[in-house]
Amino acid sequence: MSLDGAAELLRARLDAKHRAREVGLRTARQAVRSCANAIRSAHRTELERADQLLAEARDLLAVAESTLAAHPDVYYAGFLQDAQKEYAEAIATRALVAGDPVPPPEDVGVGDAPYLNGLAETVGELRRHLLDVLRRGDLPRATALFAAMEEIHALLADLDFPEAITGNLRRSTDVARAIIERTRSDLTLTVIQRDLADALRHHPPGPEAG
Repeated sequence: MSLDGAAELLRARLDAKHRAREVGLRTARQAVRSCANAIRSAHRTELERADQLLAEARDLLAVAESTLAAHPDVYYAGFLQDAQKEYAEAIATRALVAGDPVPPPEDVGVGDAPYLNGLAETVGELRRHLLDVLRRGDLPRATALFAAMEEIHALLADLDFPEAITGNLRRSTDVARAIIERTRSDLTLTVIQRDLADALRHHPPGPEAG
């Protein structure tokens, strides 16, 4: 019995899988880069540029997804899900920075686990934006951003499923909770300082006796 024929078939299949993986890796990395740049643009309130970069990332993900569709073991190896997570994070960050609702997973076009982990990482981006807003003195806007952070955490904390299903969401949720607690302290301190400054303006201390 000769295995020459089988070897040729195996070589052809593995070569096709390898080529698909290389394309998937390259386009997933490019998508992650576009997402990171989109988040930076959103923080600078360059929303049109953020939208362009998000569209670019979506196209790159579509190439990766279609290329890997015939190779589910490579499709679910992890790198594509990481890129989808970054895309979900960028979409949610752009929406919340602009004061818009976060699109549901069906509109984002990624799996549930990447969507949820992307939301979890959005909490850190919201903290960054909230601190920028606080430095500008816009306490109402900072309070609204904090409420969004808490709403995201409430959603994540309510999903009690095995880590294999949620993509290690519990760890991401714990990190988000720690970020929220630090932000709560920052926000509370700012409110106290504002109230104290207001009180001093309305009731300045009298001249010292003596």
